[in-house]
Amino acid sequence: MSEKQAQDAAAQQRIVSHMQADHHDSIVRYLEHYRSLPALAAGAARLHSIDLNGMTIHAFPNAHRIPFDPPLSSYRDARARLVAMDAECRLALRRSDTTISEFLYPSGTYALEVLIVAATFAAYSSRRWFAPAGPVAGLLGEGFAGFSWTIQPWLFWGMVAIHAAELAWFVPARLRRHSVNVRRREFWLWCAAEFLGGVFCSRRFDALVERRRREAEGRKH
Repeated sequence: MSEKQAQDAAAQQRIVSHMQADHHDSIVRYLEHYRSLPALAAGAARLHSIDLNGMTIHAFPNAHRIPFDPPLSSYRDARARLVAMDAECRLALRRSDTTISEFLYPSGTYALEVLIVAATFAAYSSRRWFAPAGPVAGLLGEGFAGFSWTIQPWLFWGMVAIHAAELAWFVPARLRRHSVNVRRREFWLWCAAEFLGGVFCSRRFDALVERRRREAEGRKH
């Protein structure tokens, strides 16, 4: 192997390692946009190799070749080209510049909100709590227990329907927009939190996005 070949091989390995470690969301977007892969398939993407003519990305069971147009003149141009391609992907896929790869557990006011909603779900999950001479009647009186007995199925299933609708909106409007990988546990934690907490979870997610956006802005200055 000549010195030039050794330098190129080292540059290729640096690019692959850096992209895989720090920009996996970009690799996923390359497959979603340039190869029209669904999120579930693209989420397992791994950058296998790169050369001046393009890159090869593996997403089991297939390998996908994405060409550079025009080809790179040197590996020093790789960073700018990959950034430009990712910007094109974000625009086409309607993705935000802020990627979220973590789950924010509720604390403080957020935790109180989740507790209230969870308690309501639990309390109204069964009519037996509100039966005559039952625990609620003994604690809060027959009047409240009787009222709750009447509304229990409407309240419980109404909450289920509303929270399911909120989740159906939350996935594309928040999780997909901010490139939360469907193959990672964080995606499903956010889904569970949104179904349970509804708008309270959406506010928590938006606060996290704003925090990460400000951090990114701060690094630019």
